[in-house]
Amino acid sequence: MIHLSTFLTVLAMLAVTYATRIGGYLFLRDRTISPRLQAVMETAPGCILISVIAPHFATSNPADLAALAVTLLCATRLSMLPTVIIAIVAAGLFRHLM
Repeated sequence: MIHLSTFLTVLAMLAVTYATRIGGYLFLRDRTISPRLQAVMETAPGCILISVIAPHFATSNPADLAALAVTLLCATRLSMLPTVIIAIVAAGLFRHLM
């Protein structure tokens, strides 16, 4: 069973991620933006995701390291949504098996 604090943390991360994504568009909706600024704004949610998974680079847990390897491989070949789904499934499976 999931702990209430874990659930609330995930909800808070969801809200912050959504706010950073939509905030830029709301503040800049009436302005013309350069392609470079648009690329930066589209990359922001990925940066937030990386900050969530980055601590797993410093782990010694074999299951987490294996899941991280799968995630990195998927990230080089797939878009973000399939990568996130595969990463979650891989982490769950590796943690169950190891």
